[in-house]
Amino acid sequence: MTISEHFTLEELSFSEAAARFGLDNAPGRIVITNLGLVAAALEKIRTLLGDRPIAVHSGYRSVEVNRAVGGVLTSAHCHGLACDFVCPAFGTSLEVALAILKSDIEYDQLILEYGWVHIGLVQKGLLSRREALTKRSKLAAYESGIRA
Repeated sequence: MTISEHFTLEELSFSEAAARFGLDNAPGRIVITNLGLVAAALEKIRTLLGDRPIAVHSGYRSVEVNRAVGGVLTSAHCHGLACDFVCPAFGTSLEVALAILKSDIEYDQLILEYGWVHIGLVQKGLLSRREALTKRSKLAAYESGIRA
């Protein structure tokens, strides 16, 4: 099911961990609505990056899938409000994160993680924090700002 010009529900809800562990990762109605917000944000990011393709690593995660991958309990992924992605045709994850940081694209959290960019949103009608962070490894603490 296509939810925006370049993104499908399947790619924003696919989980290798769910398939590997036999976990249900089917999004409900509210999550699908939220994934529409994520797809709209990704379309803006794609335009910002010169209309280059974005590869989604992780979108929606059920609570069980989030637990299996070691996600935080408060993860926006569990509500369909986050996406981890890369855009190699534009540049490194650092370059992508810096481009988003300098833009007027709305986000709640922008995180440069070890190998990809995480964009988190808030539900429609709520105010975004526009928080930018860097996380260098699974065990590392979050650092304020986007840093090389």
